[in-house]
Amino acid sequence: MGESSPQVVDDGWGFVEVSGLGRFRDVKLWPGGGRAWDWRETGTDHRPGILCADVTELLKHEPELVILSRGRQGRLSVSPETLSLLETRGVPVLRERTDAALAAYSQLAREGRRVAGLFHTTC
Repeated sequence: MGESSPQVVDDGWGFVEVSGLGRFRDVKLWPGGGRAWDWRETGTDHRPGILCADVTELLKHEPELVILSRGRQGRLSVSPETLSLLETRGVPVLRERTDAALAAYSQLAREGRRVAGLFHTTC
């Protein structure tokens, strides 16, 4: 699996733009691709936060690290079950506010690392 993680080219309140994929409100990125992150698919909400179902798709692409954005103001939680799933799979996780999460993701992607992430672009 030699696919690289897509590059983020711009972001701001309510959007993130990804090279080759387009502009999204919230986005899932993984080595070789990504797509819109629609919380309605899994019933995600700020509490309990990011669910196991949200990260399962990322894990199929065998990332070496998963970055979970907590929103620009840090209002999005991560469920304990999600953290447990990532630990069980042996995948390190970084939880940060969106700006820091995107900065870390972008740096690792530029370095050619197999990084995946969920990015929430508002609150």
